[in-house]
Formats: sequence, structure tokens, C-alpha cells
Amino acid sequence: MTNVFSDSSNQVFSRCAIAQSLANKSVVTLDDISTAQIRMLLDKARYIDEHRKEVAHTCDGRVLATLFYEPSTRTRLSFETAMLRLGGKVIGFAGAQLSSASKGETVSDTLKVVSNYVDVVAMRHPKEGAAFVASHAGSVPVVNAGDGGHMHPTQTLADLATILARFGRLNNLTVGLCGDLTYGRTVHSLIETLCRFGNVHFVLISPDELKTPQYVIDRINDTPSCSYEETRNLMEVIGSLDVLYMTRVQEERFTDREQYLRLRDTYILTEEKLQKAKSYMPVLHPLPRINEIAVDVDDDPRAAYFEQVKNGMLMRMALESSVLGDELPGYEPTDFVNVPKDELEAYDAHGISLANPRVHISDENAPENLICPNSRCITNSELTLKRRFYKAESDRHEYHCLYCDEELQ
Repeated sequence: MTNVFSDSSNQVFSRCAIAQSLANKSVVTLDDISTAQIRMLLDKARYIDEHRKEVAHTCDGRVLATLFYEPSTRTRLSFETAMLRLGGKVIGFAGAQLSSASKGETVSDTLKVVSNYVDVVAMRHPKEGAAFVASHAGSVPVVNAGDGGHMHPTQTLADLATILARFGRLNNLTVGLCGDLTYGRTVHSLIETLCRFGNVHFVLISPDELKTPQYVIDRINDTPSCSYEETRNLMEVIGSLDVLYMTRVQEERFTDREQYLRLRDTYILTEEKLQKAKSYMPVLHPLPRINEIAVDVDDDPRAAYFEQVKNGMLMRMALESSVLGDELPGYEPTDFVNVPKDELEAYDAHGISLANPRVHISDENAPENLICPNSRCITNSELTLKRRFYKAESDRHEYHCLYCDEELQ
């Protein structure tokens, strides 16, 4: 990405260009968009919150489809409320059993059909890589509302907005992530995105059975200014954290119920335990919580998880209007959209820009007999899909599934 911000005479033009740069673009992962675009979305969300009436007709005449193949309360209602508050309308379904998927219809065919009805699609699916398939099959922008244990970009936008509101920055932080770090798609998205802003130390707190996947660890290792440590003990590290991100152990991701029952109560944050934390340390959680955060924490000013809910709606309003190319009345980008030089010049260990979109290209020379080892990958359930792989930038040049990022052994 050219440093378009170095010349002040170009700043207004550049910001306006970025404001429209997401039009007609799908967002499967935040790797699909640049740091400048992420800043723009955060800036738009702030504006929307302060100008609810002014933006109420931004998306008049637009229709959003929410295709949710698995249960959701917050995310589905947040996407729908976002479109309604912008003046648009909503159609969709809230369960695979309510769609033609129950008859065996593929994701590709569903998107080819639904694209004729709507202007934008928000999709949640239990299979990892499903959003990637949808984005290539549909003729309208597709926003990933969660694909299995893979990615959840709009939750990460809500997380970023909450951290930004509390600290005024997204770097120079020690961020603890606690609980299910294997299947927690929100954790994966947040780590990978914070790496792009740099100077973050991640404290990864989990039982050995639920450790962070290697491809996420690789992203931290590839970012010179970022670092991490792994531990099983929350209380040993809670006092050093600037942010604590709690997650639930997700029963729906387990094939072994006994293992789930054994692990689900590993971490329970209480007000008593929170007294050992910094006085300003916000507690985040993507929700729903089960019992990993006691209700007595809710009244603590550090509890930020319901604040995340509000920010999630605002960020989805910003994103929906942006991918549709609909301008927010009266909005002018602020100085926050000026991407600092150290972000523009941030590269990982392999020379890949952390500021620009991180695009993986399918390797057409990959061996034909390669199969994704991830049983949750959509390529292992929808067998008509062409298997596609990319070579990682690491020194090992290992192959990864283009759909779900799983490394091939």
C-alpha cells in the first residue's frame, strides 16, 4: 500500500477513497481488508453512534439476507438490527433445518439463489471455510458471521472498538486470552488483527487440550513487535494484563462429550479473583457466557462484554453500509484514519505486509492427492468442491487449506 498519508494535500482525497474502497467487497476474514479500512470502519462506527438520526436512511431500499445455519442470538440480531437502523430490510433463516440445506443443497447453490434476492449476505455456518465458498459463489458481498472454529471478523471489529474506547489505542498492550483457544474463532481473529497494529504481548491461557492453533501462533511469531506466552494458570498472570478476553468452552465443537464436561469449568472469573487485576483492565467476552464469568462481575466497571454488544451493532452498521457503497450522510473521516507510518511499514518475518490485505493465492502446482485433514472443513462434507491449497510464507513452505487455513502434515 502506498503511503498516501505522507502528503497532507492528499489526505482528504485518500480518506474519501478509503471510505468507498470496501464497496462490493466480501469480508470472510479481516485479512481481506487493510489496516486503513479497519480504521475507517472504527471511525464510521463512532460517527454512527453520535448521529443515529442522520444515518437512519443510509441503506433505504437495500435488503440483507441473514443465512444462519447454526443457532445465534446476538450476532444474527445484531446484523439484522444494523440493517434496520440504516433503513434497509432483512430476510433469512435461523437454522439449517429451516433451509434447503436440510434437503442437501450446497452452500454454493444457496448463495447463487439468494444473491438474486438481496444486496448483501451475512452467513454463519458450522463448517470451516463455508464463508469462503459463499463469497465466491454469490454475486453480492458476503460477510462472514462465523464459520465453525475458524474466523469471526465482525466480532473482532466489536472487540477492537471496545478496546479502542477503553484505551484510545490498539497497540502497546498486554492482552490475555483465556479458555477455549482451539475452537474459539473470535480469539483467532482478534490475535491476527491485533498483530497488524503491533506491539502487543499475548498471554494465552488454556488447558493443554485447548491450546491456540499453530497457524495463529505463526502469525504472532511472524510479527517482530509482538510476542506471546502460554500458561494454564489465569491467576498467575492476571495482574500483568491490560485486557482479559474470556471465552466459553464450546460444547458444539466437541466430538467427545466427556472431554467437554471435563474442561468446561476450567476457568471461572469471579469478582474476588478480579481484585488481583489492574483497576482499569477491561474484561471482554464474545458471549454467550455459561459460567466462565460469575454474575457478580457484571457490576464491576471493568466488565466490558455488554459494551461489546453495542459496539458490535455499530461496527456492523459501518460494515454493511460500506460493502454496499452507501455513504453515511454528513460523515467525514477524522485523523484516526491517518494510518501511522509504523503500521504502513509493518511486515512479518517473511516480508509480507501486515497493513495491507493478506491474500493467499491457490497453488495450482499443489499435488492432486492433497486432502484437508480438518474434519470440520467444508471440503470434507461438500465433496464437489475443488480442493485448493496455498503455501505458507514460513521457512517450511508447508501447504495450508485455502478454505480453513489448516496445515497439512
